[in-house]
Amino acid sequence: MSVGPLPGFVAFGEALTDLIRVDASHWRSCDGGAPWNLARAMQGLGVASAFAGAVSRDVFGQSLVNASVEAGLDRRYVQQLDKAPLLAIVHETRPPQYFFVGDDSADLHFDPARLPKGWREALRWAHFGGISLAREPLAGRLLELAEALKRDGKRVSYDPNFRAALAAGYAGAAERLCRIADVIKVSDEDLLGLFPGRSVDEGVAQLRAWNPQAWLMVTRGAQGGELLKDDARCEARPPAIKVVDTVGAGDASMAGLLFSLLTRPVGPVQSHLQFAMAAGAAACTRAGPVSLSVEIVEALLLR
Repeated sequence: MSVGPLPGFVAFGEALTDLIRVDASHWRSCDGGAPWNLARAMQGLGVASAFAGAVSRDVFGQSLVNASVEAGLDRRYVQQLDKAPLLAIVHETRPPQYFFVGDDSADLHFDPARLPKGWREALRWAHFGGISLAREPLAGRLLELAEALKRDGKRVSYDPNFRAALAAGYAGAAERLCRIADVIKVSDEDLLGLFPGRSVDEGVAQLRAWNPQAWLMVTRGAQGGELLKDDARCEARPPAIKVVDTVGAGDASMAGLLFSLLTRPVGPVQSHLQFAMAAGAAACTRAGPVSLSVEIVEALLLR
């Protein structure tokens, strides 16, 4: 059981297990989930963090708990329940093709009322995103929580991490979160999924119309990304690296941006984006769940 001060950064949503088909006879499991990845990345960068969500008590859920503890995340925020695990079945990898298995799974039963006493007072920043906001009844519960935390004066960030398999559940949540978020991160693919029939630029314009004051980062994979804030707009490309695995790169870039904004709030817009791009690149240099450190990111920035 975790002891000591409660963390100031909490990522809410899903932790899941990716079951990845290696060949006709073999599958590989990997701990994952966008909010869980982000919490790990923030902890690696030195920000006391927690993942708040529910997982199963079986071998899949226990693996996620063990990996959370190993990463230094606060164990008090993870709820283990006697429910089925949430699985992402990745049956093709090039390009990725997958579906989710999670009817009445543990993640859907996360209860904010069971979080440790004093967690709201300790909280500085709450992150929301991933498929948790496209799966009821969890989605409604998290949306209400996000809006309540915003009213309490907490900072909020949002990354839809759009998944076509759950497309119908995203629209309403996206608008509600964008309207209250201090920081929004989307990929070009997210925008095309969130706003079908519209261009990436049109999607960006819609997000800015919903919340003109938010920091907005748009990522485009190996092509880099751009960061918009008020009248400022800049672009950057990631450092040149040998790509090993791109899973979690978007979560790492979001962690890089949030870390930069937390630790250097008056820094130039360009510097925030460059740190975010380097963090995303760092996640691509190794396989498995995101593992970051300030030293690794800064070494890439020197390139």
